[in-house]
Amino acid sequence: MRTTTTRPLAAGTRANPLATVRNLGILAHVDAGKTTVTERILYATGSTHKRGEVHDGTTVTDFDPQERDRGITIFAAAVSCAWRGHRINLIDTPGHVDFADEVERSLRVLDGAVAVFDGVAGVEPQSESVWRQADRHGVPRIAFVNKLDRAGADLDTAVASLRDRLHPAPLVVQVPIGAEDAFTGVVDLVRMRALTWEDGSPTAADGAVPPALLAEARRRRRLLEEAVAELHPAALEEFCATGALTTGTLTGALRDLTHSGDGVVVLCGSAYRNRGVEPLLDAVVDYLPSPLDVPAVRGTHDGTERRRPADPAAPFAALAFKVHATPTGRLTFLRVYSGTIEKGDTVWEPGAGRTERIGRVLRVQADRHAQVDRAVAGDIVAVVGLKSARAGSTLCAPDAPLVLEPPGVAEPVVSVAVEARTSTGTERLAAALARLTEEDPSLVARTDPEAGQTVLSGMGELHLEVAVEKLRRDHGLEVNVGRPRVAYRETVVRGVSGLVFRHVKQDGGAGQFAHVVLDVQPLAADDPGATGFAFGSAVVGGRVPQEYVRAVEAGCRDALADGPLGGHPVTGLRVTLTDGATHVKDSSEMAFRTAGRLALRAALRQCALAVLEPVAEVTVTVPEDAVGGVLGDLAARRGRVTGSATRPGAAVVTATVPLAELFGYATRLRGRTRGRGTFTARPTGYALAPQR
Repeated sequence: MRTTTTRPLAAGTRANPLATVRNLGILAHVDAGKTTVTERILYATGSTHKRGEVHDGTTVTDFDPQERDRGITIFAAAVSCAWRGHRINLIDTPGHVDFADEVERSLRVLDGAVAVFDGVAGVEPQSESVWRQADRHGVPRIAFVNKLDRAGADLDTAVASLRDRLHPAPLVVQVPIGAEDAFTGVVDLVRMRALTWEDGSPTAADGAVPPALLAEARRRRRLLEEAVAELHPAALEEFCATGALTTGTLTGALRDLTHSGDGVVVLCGSAYRNRGVEPLLDAVVDYLPSPLDVPAVRGTHDGTERRRPADPAAPFAALAFKVHATPTGRLTFLRVYSGTIEKGDTVWEPGAGRTERIGRVLRVQADRHAQVDRAVAGDIVAVVGLKSARAGSTLCAPDAPLVLEPPGVAEPVVSVAVEARTSTGTERLAAALARLTEEDPSLVARTDPEAGQTVLSGMGELHLEVAVEKLRRDHGLEVNVGRPRVAYRETVVRGVSGLVFRHVKQDGGAGQFAHVVLDVQPLAADDPGATGFAFGSAVVGGRVPQEYVRAVEAGCRDALADGPLGGHPVTGLRVTLTDGATHVKDSSEMAFRTAGRLALRAALRQCALAVLEPVAEVTVTVPEDAVGGVLGDLAARRGRVTGSATRPGAAVVTATVPLAELFGYATRLRGRTRGRGTFTARPTGYALAPQR
């Protein structure tokens, strides 16, 4: 059995091959055309020989039966292709808010992204959410305004919404040729050339800018140069000296601004009609970073921060971001940040404290896999043979331990009770739920101690529907499912100060002694819907040693699991340890942890508490003649309208609505609008629930 070790680079590899790698994701609101863009990229690069269609269920990345039945992306899928001598590792991510955690895990391991926007709708609610997720991870992006062949599509309007709602500096590098049905191509403002596509033609015709568009193209090229010069010092210097920017300077500046996040290159097209895909691939190669262009990955070991460069010769370090169980074995998807890994290598998993052996290394093409000899820094691959690794696990060389920061996991907001229809299916249900939660960390399965029911919690109704359907299809289980319930929280409205608690236990042998004094107050007095927990110590004179202070904090966190009002988790409070006392023999970390837990529970019984309910931002798009009925229905659901806008032939209403009131809303909306209304809901936090 071999272990991963530092390997020298092969002779003759002076030019770093990592410079030709692009790891990117496709991000967008549902129905903006992400999967169609991915399919056209695969077709344009020769990875597929037939264009897959979402409506036909023939796409490469939406290969799960549920994805094809529903016509949406549910699971992030990885594919690889080649363009201009570059290898592009691409992840098609879900657009529905219920699967935002899939996007989060993908963004954690990506170097760049293409954000796709609907040419009619512009920035939509989930567009905004995934953009903010990318901001948190510092992922450079380029924007692709899709569906310019649709009625009402307008590039300038879409760019204006991008500027107003997402606040980047949009750098528009193309002008559409024709509009709506007459959209036939784009003018490339960087090279000042026209690219046009004939119906049925797989490639673009490259020619001069049409005379009718020449003046407009020159004006927009000038605006692009001025915008770049304002943001890029070297471009500004050339612009001031010559009054213009060369193509080389403009391209380099656009690349630098994309990497730094100071600007976002904007392209346009119609993926469905195969128009604008090749320039998008060129932009991916020209502007998005390679693994060499992003900072060295940071991790920790023994409390010390360490960095690993994207170097195949460095010690191995990788992050598992997805686990998928297949009939032939368990696949663990990895982003390799440094080093090299081969079949048969032994790696260390710090989280589990054990070694794992790599059975096979696979290059992934959605649901198809090809075995490869090795994976090096910058690769996104799947491996077979890992038994304990989960999404978020670090894998590293045994002789060079490192722990990488895992992707965050959102708290579930909706729950359903599930039970097997037969007694023989009960054990199988437990095993199936364990596998589901292993594949999707945003799903949580637990047993309700009062009702004795198995409760499955997730990010929304659709998320839970998909999970239950997987139980039925993939595991052959017949289950009964209860009505959805939202995840309530309890919070402190009025606190208590100076609560004294003594924990004394003597039952033979070493005893337990801990004396603590706590102040408990709302986390944010001006925001009763604030969530979170803060702990601090105001103890002076060393009356409580620091290790016991940490134990009190751990005990307080234990007490947050169930509140006194209804057993809901407690949030939105600040706890301060103000005083305490110890015993020379009987005090211990365990004693102070117990004291912290019991003291906070006692304090909460004296506080004024309130119940919080999850709320969502709802965006409803309906015909103009149905607005009145929709507004009345939202008001009946305790909704608060926050905005409205009009589009050609439709009205868009935005409101904040309690999540509990949205169960069944899709059916109600279709009935009120004769099937013409649509809505999206994005959880935005918690608010005080009405007293019952």
